[in-house]
Amino acid sequence: MATCDESIAKKIKELCKNRSQQWANSQSEKLKAAADRNPFQKTLYNSLILSMNMYIKMLLEYKKHLSDLEKEIDALAKSMEEYKILQSIPGIGEKIAATIISEIGEIDRFNHPKKLVAFAGIDPSVFESGTFKGTLNRITKRGSSRLRHALYMGFKSAIRDCRKKKTTDELIPRNKMLREFYDKKREEGKPFKVAVIACANKLLH
Repeated sequence: MATCDESIAKKIKELCKNRSQQWANSQSEKLKAAADRNPFQKTLYNSLILSMNMYIKMLLEYKKHLSDLEKEIDALAKSMEEYKILQSIPGIGEKIAATIISEIGEIDRFNHPKKLVAFAGIDPSVFESGTFKGTLNRITKRGSSRLRHALYMGFKSAIRDCRKKKTTDELIPRNKMLREFYDKKREEGKPFKVAVIACANKLLH
């Protein structure tokens, strides 16, 4: 049984390469628990089997369709100069670069960085009423939520430590400049979310 669990966890890790082995082990345990709770173990009707087969076929068809779309997106992105330029920023990978390009569209639409920041919805909202002006400002979250998410994922990847060389245990951040900027904001007493937004602004600029 332990060998079976390890096999399932190994397969999950192969299919979800970006996830950790610990996460794969956890999902394997959840899958086994769900199988143990299976209400159809004793009685399985033909109608249920037909429905299950239909849903499995639909799922596989959707997966194939998504795979074809991803290939088309990759081919289109690779033909664009902006795609390569974005990937030159440490932390910005293929999918994040493609998302940023697709969400922003023509960069000429924004004649100032602040307008692009506003489009991403990471500009501060200011609450004012009469003579009162709020001091606790949150981001507006207007515009493209997908662009905000892509910037956040790019930020996480950029400040993550990685090995300098395979022959050494020394760890350095992928994007040293952005990591130093983030650390500086945190040392200034800025909360995590505020520091992240500042870094997203810097990436977008």
